[in-house]
Amino acid sequence: MTNIETIAETGSTNADLLARVQRGEALPEGHWLRAERQTGGRGRLGRKWESPSGNLFCSTVVSIGDGDPAPHTLSFVTALAVFDTLKRSLLTNTPIVLKWPNDVLVDGAKISGVLLERNGDTIVVGIGINVCHAPEMPDRKTTSIVSENGKHGGSADLVLSILAESFAARLARWRSAGLSATLDDWTERAHPIGSRLSLTPGDESPVTGEFAGLDNEGALLLRLENGAMRTIHAGDVSMIAQG
Repeated sequence: MTNIETIAETGSTNADLLARVQRGEALPEGHWLRAERQTGGRGRLGRKWESPSGNLFCSTVVSIGDGDPAPHTLSFVTALAVFDTLKRSLLTNTPIVLKWPNDVLVDGAKISGVLLERNGDTIVVGIGINVCHAPEMPDRKTTSIVSENGKHGGSADLVLSILAESFAARLARWRSAGLSATLDDWTERAHPIGSRLSLTPGDESPVTGEFAGLDNEGALLLRLENGAMRTIHAGDVSMIAQG
């Protein structure tokens, strides 16, 4: 059952839900916290997530149970839910591609951000989607639903209602069909096998190669220039333009 709690402003919806979980509050799956504005939004690798009014900033919780796939693979569940949401929110034939591990690109531009944080057996899933505005980022192109739709269709409330439905369906599939089904769904919607990638694993220097799919736990397989295969469990990925 979906329950959406909306507040006018906060530092971070993820931080708010984590604090509530840590205080012992029992938050059921399907509970979403949405802020109309965030003042301290965060993204992966400690990046700041810009939060102008009109965009969607929200978080929800997942309770990890016996038999669930590995908690970190919820990043694929979340990316697929955002993909499904954008498919329903953007004009038909708008090019949408998933980029490992949980980015969603629209015609090559970043439109969303995902942050997973854990407290015990509870995962707080934070999602930001550019609905009305595309904040500038120094290292990548950005876009929004409104700009892609020709300046119409910009309701964060409506986008969240679609997202909550999509997330519940993807979460149920992750549990019932197993991780392999979720990874297959993700791979079908991702940059194609053979795409050229530049990847920075942690504190290492960037490496380049070709996308060779995912292993059975969701790690990225990168075929290096010398033909060797490298398994990447964490890192920052950029797509290299073909040409």
